[in-house]
Amino acid sequence: MWTIEYLKEAIEDIRQLDQGQRIQVVKTINKVSINPLPQAEGGYGKPLGNKGGTDLAGYCKIKLLKPGLRVVYKIVKENNTMKIIVVAARSDDEVYILAHKRKDK
Repeated sequence: MWTIEYLKEAIEDIRQLDQGQRIQVVKTINKVSINPLPQAEGGYGKPLGNKGGTDLAGYCKIKLLKPGLRVVYKIVKENNTMKIIVVAARSDDEVYILAHKRKDK
């Protein structure tokens, strides 16, 4: 299992969700943390690239279909860390724009 690390902005994202969404997001993140590598490497992650004008190469996403949420995370292989960057609704690529703004933190 990989270590999960959250940006403080991602923690705030989760706090703003309703109770049911919070539980679902945390449960899903914990499940993916077993193997957060991209699908091409045998993991659960869906790799991102240049999405909506944002360069998110090296980042992955988790789609939560029912609540319409996305989790964007970065894999830090040196210390087996899954770094959660943003948790947000997928409206008009907003989640990817937020991830791009936060990616260097």
